[in-house]
Amino acid sequence: MVKLPAEAQAVVVGGGVAGCSVAYHLARLGWTDVILLEQHELTEGTTWHSAGFVGQLRSTVTQTRMIMYSAGLYPELAELTGLDPGWHGVGGLRLATTGERHEELLRQAGAAETYGLDMEILSADAARDMLPMMEVGDVRAALWLPGDGWLDPASLGRALAAGAEKLGVRIVTGVEVTGIDVRDGRVHGVRAGEQFVRTGTVVDAAGAAAGRVGRMAGVDVPIVPIKHQYVVTRPFGVPASTPTVRDPDNIVYFREDGGGILVGGYIRTPDVWETPAPLAEPRTLFEPNMPKFRESWESAARRLPALADAGDAEDAAAFGKVVHGPEAFTPDGEFLLGETSVAGMWVAAGFCVHGLAAAGGVGKVMAEWIVDGSPEYDVFGMDIRRFGAHARGARWARAKALDSYSKYYDIVYPGEERTAARPLRRSPAWGRHAELGAEFGEKAGWERVNWFATGPQDAEPSGGTRSGEASPGEASPGGTSPGGTSPGGSNAGRVNAGEENPGEAFRPAGWAGRFWSPAIRAECLATRDTAGLFDQTSFSKLEITGLDALRRLCANDIDRPLGSVVYTQMLNERGGIEADVTVTRLAADRFRMVTGTAFGVHDMAWLRGHGLEVRDVTSAYACYCLWGPKALAILGELTGDDLTFGYMRAREISVGNVPVLAQRVTFAGEFGWELYCPTEYGLTLWDTLMEAGLPHGMLPAGYRALDCLRLEKGYRVWGLDITPETTPIEAGLGFAVRDGGGFVGGDALGALRRTLCCLVLDDPRQVCLGGEPVRVGGKPASRVTSGGYGHRVDRSIAYAYLPVDANGAPFAGRVEVGVNGAWAGAATVAEPLYDPASTRVRRLPVA
Repeated sequence: MVKLPAEAQAVVVGGGVAGCSVAYHLARLGWTDVILLEQHELTEGTTWHSAGFVGQLRSTVTQTRMIMYSAGLYPELAELTGLDPGWHGVGGLRLATTGERHEELLRQAGAAETYGLDMEILSADAARDMLPMMEVGDVRAALWLPGDGWLDPASLGRALAAGAEKLGVRIVTGVEVTGIDVRDGRVHGVRAGEQFVRTGTVVDAAGAAAGRVGRMAGVDVPIVPIKHQYVVTRPFGVPASTPTVRDPDNIVYFREDGGGILVGGYIRTPDVWETPAPLAEPRTLFEPNMPKFRESWESAARRLPALADAGDAEDAAAFGKVVHGPEAFTPDGEFLLGETSVAGMWVAAGFCVHGLAAAGGVGKVMAEWIVDGSPEYDVFGMDIRRFGAHARGARWARAKALDSYSKYYDIVYPGEERTAARPLRRSPAWGRHAELGAEFGEKAGWERVNWFATGPQDAEPSGGTRSGEASPGEASPGGTSPGGTSPGGSNAGRVNAGEENPGEAFRPAGWAGRFWSPAIRAECLATRDTAGLFDQTSFSKLEITGLDALRRLCANDIDRPLGSVVYTQMLNERGGIEADVTVTRLAADRFRMVTGTAFGVHDMAWLRGHGLEVRDVTSAYACYCLWGPKALAILGELTGDDLTFGYMRAREISVGNVPVLAQRVTFAGEFGWELYCPTEYGLTLWDTLMEAGLPHGMLPAGYRALDCLRLEKGYRVWGLDITPETTPIEAGLGFAVRDGGGFVGGDALGALRRTLCCLVLDDPRQVCLGGEPVRVGGKPASRVTSGGYGHRVDRSIAYAYLPVDANGAPFAGRVEVGVNGAWAGAATVAEPLYDPASTRVRRLPVA
């Protein structure tokens, strides 16, 4: 065995394109004392058999930017190393053969504009001009992306490795990592047989074997190796300039390969590779399974009639090559990146077939994360910390990954819910919700009510939904409502004025109305007129010790009297928002932080990484939110305790027989409380509140209503409106930033370049879902961060970052928003739209 150094700044485990890219980018940032270990030869794990497609346009802006960065990197590698990275910039076509797919194509084209991607919508005939052998009789449209292409995996791996070695990285092959030394929750070294390398940083880039490497450090990496298959025909004169093609309606993709055609697809009944030691042997392949490949091959043969004589779906020997190998999938089909629960143990794996395309971007963000503490891009959607303890279960991860793979080419409708591995985590009141006909969504394993199908609205829902995460907080008051809408809401400008059971009249046009129910409006109006009862038990709750350290992390001042509730952000060194939370002071040196359902693991890691003592108490407490003008009357019947304590204050009270911490906080823009009780009292508390509230006209309500309510108040959502790439000042949250600095990121809050603006669309039935392009003066300017319909003001509302003028003043004027394949007019307006002075939130309701 090769003699290894005794010490290194970092050890990268895995010699595929991801590991080589991480090593290369670490060296570019000055970490040249890096060792990459590969048990076989480079790229012989899951990289070598990749089909190599590079499609730049993805479902998220971060993934798209990572792939765009990669496409720009590969020519640079050729210049640095003298090696061809195997890049074929032939362009790419995405076909639409149904009306629904055509709508998706239009949405993707809008997204491409916001990303700065060169693209064009083509007719069927224009698409055939790009590829004359293609049959397009059923094609409605195609998206042409000239920057797409494909890569040879081995060539890319060699180029990245050569680039890393030129910068000082040591690459050692034929060495198997047999252990990772962890002490006191931190990595201390890597074992390879009898050898030991001291290091404080290990990157698990082991592809389909990443789960096994993670277990060496006591870390669960939810990787599921799934068998993926493609074929390559014998050569028959196909030009090398042939563009790549994706035909998702027919679950097939293809490109030129050696004068023939490579054909692959995503079968509906995938198989997991059942093995305790994935990738133990190099260049692993499985026997061809041609019956399972029949649908993809027949789809390709219909699209390319020339394939009729180029292969036989029943006979593997008829093809030039059949590749049936393992791919590393994850429970949600997104990458696994970032630091694990063991300090210094990092992961870069789970690339779900398209890792080759993003390899350069993966190396970039991982290196920045390791060296600088945070990457340039917002990578929470890929952060391994998006998963909680529930992801440790192999059966759960398997069920989710198989579901994700089988629907890989399906249209993902906003608000559509998947059902695999559900239900899992449930509130104490879950059974009561089910009895009331709740339509459930899922977040971080939690079953959460999207809306209630029964009750006074007596409405049939359209199907399950997925709401945006609601994170507590009070947006800056100010501004006036357009059209003279009063703080209490009026009929001015309503789509159907005075209609309390609106039925189809309020269904948004297009995709926004696909997974929708009139119950959402009924719940919003009940919260405005009487009261709404929301179950927010799923929200993550962290108990923290250490005033001084916590104060340094929070932009707002948390050093306030006992019982104070403070809305604040935690920032990275660039001033970007890493967390959006409320902090309640329970004792002199003890605090409770409440954050979004999916953000607890991330936020707890951020706190611990800065030396705080943190305990996750999410499961210890149920939380119900009672908001609305009748909230005081309802709760007053259930307690003799004083309920007149002020806004953003907390107090211990009794509700019926239940001990409760009541917090005067709202995410709905109405008077009321968050009511926390130990979990064993949760069902009793729900029943008590329901019994008292229903005679007052209160309705139980769900997250879809809550998202509508928060939009009207301008309450931000982390991950959408605010991210690690946006500052509190840009986001209009300067009121939550204390004077004098002294907190992480405070020195980076410089001059404004843009601000988050509230837009009201001219046509209230054109409703944004997030990601839509925004134009100013006919030119691309931004994209929608989040949007929806405000039922109290009867407006279609969207938010977008727009540039400030030369004097730093926010943009004011008209814009166009790309919605449902057309351009909708919109105006920037002062916010919040509803109750701009926040009188309904702060004042005790009049009996």
